[in-house]
Amino acid sequence: MKIYNHFYKIVIKSLTLPTPAWVQILRRNYVIITLLLALNFIVATPAMGANLSGDLLKQPATEITVSLGNSANELKFEPNHLEFEAGKRYQLRLTNPSQLKHYFTAKDFADSIWTQKIQAGKVEIKGAIHELELKPGAEAEWVFVPLKSGTYGLRCPIPGHTEAGMIGEIAIRN
Repeated sequence: MKIYNHFYKIVIKSLTLPTPAWVQILRRNYVIITLLLALNFIVATPAMGANLSGDLLKQPATEITVSLGNSANELKFEPNHLEFEAGKRYQLRLTNPSQLKHYFTAKDFADSIWTQKIQAGKVEIKGAIHELELKPGAEAEWVFVPLKSGTYGLRCPIPGHTEAGMIGEIAIRN
């Protein structure tokens, strides 16, 4: 009721011109309807979000494999350019076939997605992840949904790896 009184004072009483009673009633009703619609939207948003996530989890994940290095120990991501579409579910399979450990580091990308899970061996991790370390011969699976469009950098921050070309680009399109 306090919100209504506040809006009433702003909308109705701030007008200095004398207005007929029926115009004031229309204005007051307009304020009430506007508030009710706004509150309805605020309350409905979490339910709609939960429904949307349920639909996304039923969606089959598009699988993409990225190698961190290769058997010849070349310092590169294969492929080094990844494209995803916002609102779709993906399963990123990361492999390290090289004799060296590597990192899949893409903090800004990780901040623009919703991670459902990361699985490595018999361990499943949930929550915000910014970097994955893959030891020689390791594999990991990252299931996520991109949320925010943009172009993000990918790199392996081990000294010398970025400089040798272990960099890439990740694009999220609407």
